[in-house]
Amino acid sequence: MNRREFLQVMAAAYIAGFTNKSFSKNTTNYQHPFNADIRLLHITDTHAQLNPTFFREPNINLGTGGNKNVPPHIVGDNFLKYYSLNGDFNKYLYTYVNFNELAKQYGKFGGYAHLKTIVDSLRKESNGHSLLLDGGDTWQGSAVSLFESGKDMVEASNILGVDVMTGHWEFTFGEDQFIKNIDNFNGEFVANNVFLNDEAIFNDIPSYDDENHYQKPYTIKEVNGRQIAIIGQAFPYTPIANPSRYVSNLTFGIREQELQETIDKVKDRYKPSIVVVLSHNGIDVDKKLASRVSGIDIIFGGHTHDAVPKPIIIKNNSGKTLVANSGCNGKFLSFIDIKFSGKSYTYKYNLLPILSNEIEPNRKMQAFINKVSKPYNKLLSETIGYADDTLYRRSNFNGTFDDLLCDSMNEVLDSEISLSPGFRWGPSLTPNQPITMSDIYNHTAITYPNTYTRYMSGETIKNILEDVADNIFNIDPYLQQGGDMVRTRGIKYSINPSEKMNNRIEKLRLNNDIEIKSNKEYKVSGWASVNNIEEGKPIWDITKEYLKAVGTYKVDQSHKIKIVNEDGNIGIET
Repeated sequence: MNRREFLQVMAAAYIAGFTNKSFSKNTTNYQHPFNADIRLLHITDTHAQLNPTFFREPNINLGTGGNKNVPPHIVGDNFLKYYSLNGDFNKYLYTYVNFNELAKQYGKFGGYAHLKTIVDSLRKESNGHSLLLDGGDTWQGSAVSLFESGKDMVEASNILGVDVMTGHWEFTFGEDQFIKNIDNFNGEFVANNVFLNDEAIFNDIPSYDDENHYQKPYTIKEVNGRQIAIIGQAFPYTPIANPSRYVSNLTFGIREQELQETIDKVKDRYKPSIVVVLSHNGIDVDKKLASRVSGIDIIFGGHTHDAVPKPIIIKNNSGKTLVANSGCNGKFLSFIDIKFSGKSYTYKYNLLPILSNEIEPNRKMQAFINKVSKPYNKLLSETIGYADDTLYRRSNFNGTFDDLLCDSMNEVLDSEISLSPGFRWGPSLTPNQPITMSDIYNHTAITYPNTYTRYMSGETIKNILEDVADNIFNIDPYLQQGGDMVRTRGIKYSINPSEKMNNRIEKLRLNNDIEIKSNKEYKVSGWASVNNIEEGKPIWDITKEYLKAVGTYKVDQSHKIKIVNEDGNIGIET
């Protein structure tokens, strides 16, 4: 290539939205020629992160039973070996290894203006023969989305061009606001597994159809002359993982039989070329569902925030199902190009990182982000403090940002022990990066943020830990009801994930190694209570007060939780 040709290529790339950095670093190819019939694009779990963020992958992601040591329960160097990935860039994308150093080199991920550039490019390449699917947990997770009750993210989704979505945290603004948001959404919201309950039916709450679906169960999209069936699977345990008062008229569930019936009906009525389940089940549930329900070609999944470089192939009575997952926070976008040959097809899958430094932000989306954020800039840009090491959340056990929240409660609320929910969402912060109010909200922006203090017996504390552990490590994925392990400060314990209910937690003691007595009471603080309406200060105010006082938070590198009997488990590296 001569100099003139090179400059022409570079100019064309810039016009398409890609900066010179992508060529000079040679890290990511954002140009994917279309040699297929349809292109299905997928994002999930962006959690209202309109701007680019850092995101550190977990060092602990344990699977149990048949999910031990198989995707997605592989971390760190083992992940790279499993997928035959080499180099620092892949290390940064898919693992926690050398995160601090590599973050300086490669920068942040995501951002809706950057995502919009890539989506538009991929759709243009496909000559419009594409659909953009969103797996949910999109309209919640930031201060602005909380203040706007998700309206900002509805508009961002419209600008991005989302065709079909399902959800989970979208419901936690309450049913009335949910309906308002759906009415303003230009795409279609699908949820085959959400119905009106008996009381709602009695009170004549409107339903979508005569089967009492709350929203449309599925949609049929015609793409390049092909009928594409997309069936929604919202998070099945929303009334358990979140306060049921927000969805008091609704009933959820995995509803395996109803899904099979819907697939059979859709196939009989529309003869679709492809059946897609757009799911927020979590990937282990999707894998089990795919093994038991016939007729699903592809499951685009969400909820567990797992980045899967290759689809997981699940064999079943009808052949096989591809299970894909696209990470979180806008860090990745996945797409599948499908080429038909008679009644069969071939496919090509890509999990594409959205590396913000290499992408020119879309002007329309960036203008919207600037506009919707402006009223809150003064509040959210305030620097509250710093931390001397990485603050992150994603792990089966305590993340360091969770430690910050818990330490804040113990100090400000004068408690011995603190508990914080095992949320997965929340970007990472690099060492000595200013911690702003926006960063605090990015880990706490929920509609039930109030703190509490109460006295609990040692027996109650152990029961809480056992109950959450069973939710995470039950060998039956259908009994895993969301989230990671409750985060704790002030206590130490050992856990055996492979044990059964009430036998996983051992050696429960205070930080000073004094045993926690079952019949003794301890002062405990917490927030995000699911079963009670609390009246304490919101967790973001507690954290602000604490961090302002300490200035720089000293990240605790000691291990308060010991994982036992997990030798050879490649879902853990410490």
